[in-house]
Amino acid sequence: MDATETLTPPIPLRRGSGRIAALLGLVALADFLIFGQQPGINLFVFALAVCVGILLSATKSPSPLMVALLLGFSVLASAPLLEAPSPIGFALCLVALMSIALVSGRLMPRRLTGLPVVFFRFALVIPVRLAADIRKYLATPAKRSSLVELRRGVGLWIMPLILALVFVLLFAAANPLIESALRSIRFEVLLRLFDLWRIGFWMMIAIVVWAMLRPHLKRRAARSQAGRPFMIVPTRNTPLGHASLLRSLILFNALFAVQTLLDLVYLWGGADLPDHMSHAEYAHRGAYPLIATALLAAGFVLVAMRRGGPGDHSSLIRGLVHAWIGQNILLCLSSMLRLGLYVEVYSLTELRVAAGLWMGLVAIGLVLILLRILLNRSNEWLIAANLASLIAVLYISAFIDFPAVIARFNVVHSEEISQEGPPLDLDYLSSLGPSVIPALDLYLQMLPGYLVDKRNQALAFRYYLVRDFERRPRDWRNWTFRAARLETHLLSPAAIAR
Repeated sequence: MDATETLTPPIPLRRGSGRIAALLGLVALADFLIFGQQPGINLFVFALAVCVGILLSATKSPSPLMVALLLGFSVLASAPLLEAPSPIGFALCLVALMSIALVSGRLMPRRLTGLPVVFFRFALVIPVRLAADIRKYLATPAKRSSLVELRRGVGLWIMPLILALVFVLLFAAANPLIESALRSIRFEVLLRLFDLWRIGFWMMIAIVVWAMLRPHLKRRAARSQAGRPFMIVPTRNTPLGHASLLRSLILFNALFAVQTLLDLVYLWGGADLPDHMSHAEYAHRGAYPLIATALLAAGFVLVAMRRGGPGDHSSLIRGLVHAWIGQNILLCLSSMLRLGLYVEVYSLTELRVAAGLWMGLVAIGLVLILLRILLNRSNEWLIAANLASLIAVLYISAFIDFPAVIARFNVVHSEEISQEGPPLDLDYLSSLGPSVIPALDLYLQMLPGYLVDKRNQALAFRYYLVRDFERRPRDWRNWTFRAARLETHLLSPAAIAR
């Protein structure tokens, strides 16, 4: 039986006192480290604590080697949170914790191609896991009778507590020592613990952490022959049949060949464009639509080259598909070149960096589609390979300070410094945050002396960025490598001289 079909054995909560203790401890740790604090090293520390809690709560204790490997994997996956907290880093850390939970619960599939489905099913269970276990716990007859006795016991204490409170107030009015002791109690600290936002934070942490401590996958219904989805097998003359597919590929290859030829002449070859059009305009017009074209083409290829389809029985169709994928890969490379030409004229922005990464991922996806066809792999393999490439790109990107990279690129290629690019957009640069301060210092260092207005504007922006950075919380829980590097730069003699 495939491991994805397994189900965690139902363990009553009375056997899971260790898990409950770990849950309460992790919720308390999250309150101390994260609630009311700026994100920083606190997220990294909490992720490691959750990993330790998962390993300690495992039904079957893993071997020392497995513990070391999983802890090392957790450190590696959570490392982007040390550089600077970001949505990408947080998502990668969460995926890593889910992986460790699945490994500790013996729920990992035997084949890596089954990982996407297992992760999706596990993610669906996370929001309801704690509520389902509490409901099962309270549904037992012994626990129902215990609740009745608990309510009866609480009712018996209401009157004594009210009268005791009245007596304490009377004694406080009569005895200054008791009054002084009551005044020394900081009730606002206790009331702060019952803040609705704080309670909501505890609940959110408890829901996610409990699902990690006690991983579970819902049993999938057995697939019967009658329950399988009805699939239409295309005949020779249907829209997805041999004849139609052959004509489509011939037409598509011809159309793409025209676009490829134009790019080779004007984009790669640098031929002169008509008088009313610049190379920047030519590049900008095609950068994004061509990526949409490549994505649509990829979807068509997956349909055309499905197993048992016309592509399996026709070498001509396979050859045309290979040629078309090659043209699509060249199309992605042309889109990246178009984007590069556009950036040279209009500077670099975060959106253009994201577009470049997206174009690269599309090109990788097309190469993987070609490999899937040549190696006769399944669509599960294709999905897993694309997810692996996506995670690799996101992981590397989480360590890169893109605002600093963008600022430095725009400074070095600005008209004031290189005498070729566009004027430096200081307004946009300042919107990227304190990470651009080193690039601004480089700009001020290389700026010609006669550009007084530009220097004064850059100094004003730098002053406000440094002021905002210095006002950040200085608690150890907010520490990051990125902030530490910037602080080191600001303490350097050259920066102090500014």
